[in-house]
Amino acid sequence: MLSPRDRVELAKRELGKAQVAAIDPVDWLDIAVFSFYALENAVVAAADLEGVSWKRSHDSKVEISEVLRDRLGLPDVADLLRDLNELRKSESYGEVKPPQSRSAEDIVTEVEEYVLEVEARLPE
Repeated sequence: MLSPRDRVELAKRELGKAQVAAIDPVDWLDIAVFSFYALENAVVAAADLEGVSWKRSHDSKVEISEVLRDRLGLPDVADLLRDLNELRKSESYGEVKPPQSRSAEDIVTEVEEYVLEVEARLPE
């Protein structure tokens, strides 16, 4: 089992990969996969810090993100988690075009803000 600090470090590594993928030419599959995993790891790290139980399912992590938003005032990333999961699946199967509502830069910026917010809450 990873500690919250280890999860945040993992999230930061995954975020770095997503940031590289956001550089022209944009690699939507890598953005989807690495942003998704970075965000889920940050949510789990925050949940572990707060003693909030979670399950190894995407839906559980979406629900936990909402609990953390309400309890701790963390940014609301539930829709982003859902969108990234859909983008990840769509890109893997070549079914859907990239999102029109968010640019690659918007996605990695939003994920980075969340990861840094959770990192700031880690004990010294």
